[in-house]
Amino acid sequence: MLSPIIFKIGSIQVSYYVLVYIAGFIATLFLLLHYKKELKLKPEQCYNLTFYLLVGVTLCARIFHIFFWGLDYYLKNPIKMIYIWQGGLSFHGGLIGAILVVFFFSKIDKINFFKLADLLSLPAVLAHAFQRISNLINQEIVGTITSSKFCMYFDYFDGCRHPVQIYASIGNFLLFFFLLFLYFKKPSRKLGLIFWLMIFLTGIGRFLLDFIREDAVYLGLKSGQWLSIPMIIIGAYVLIKYYKK
Repeated sequence: MLSPIIFKIGSIQVSYYVLVYIAGFIATLFLLLHYKKELKLKPEQCYNLTFYLLVGVTLCARIFHIFFWGLDYYLKNPIKMIYIWQGGLSFHGGLIGAILVVFFFSKIDKINFFKLADLLSLPAVLAHAFQRISNLINQEIVGTITSSKFCMYFDYFDGCRHPVQIYASIGNFLLFFFLLFLYFKKPSRKLGLIFWLMIFLTGIGRFLLDFIREDAVYLGLKSGQWLSIPMIIIGAYVLIKYYKK
């Protein structure tokens, strides 16, 4: 398996996980700057929004991961709470953080929320696809044991397991190209369609994939499934009520 560390400079380690994470926000910044006229944003607003997203997404993603996936571990090792370069960022927490940041930014700076959310959904899904590849390199978020010919062995887990990181990455790449097609080929679409499709389809994908993901079960479902149910229900309701033609 590929080493998760790209290179070291003294005590500083640069991992694929961190590289992908930072690259996602850099791509977001360039996208905002490229479409600043359409979004009615000034360059400094683009930089500010990217910074707010970095802070909001990281903070919420880490908090969700700690509380829903490793509270006992982090209570025993509190210093590890800040070791985000080792992985451990919740997708659902990051999504909530991003939505909150964009919502308040839109309100304060008087920008159309859905116009901004549609655009930002694209780099978010693409970054998520690459982030799952970094999860594979980190050998985290593994699947259940299987006899499938596609199974993989991981250093810290017994048995041959579903490479759910690869499945999730492929799904997100497909979703990205689908949303990209709608964004540029359907200019007459209603604002918010890209955003709500992202919410709904990502929720379904995560809910289904978690059936073969190694994770704790609560009342018959995994944590990620419980968190995905609101995405599916709200997304379906909004799409049917406001976007059905």
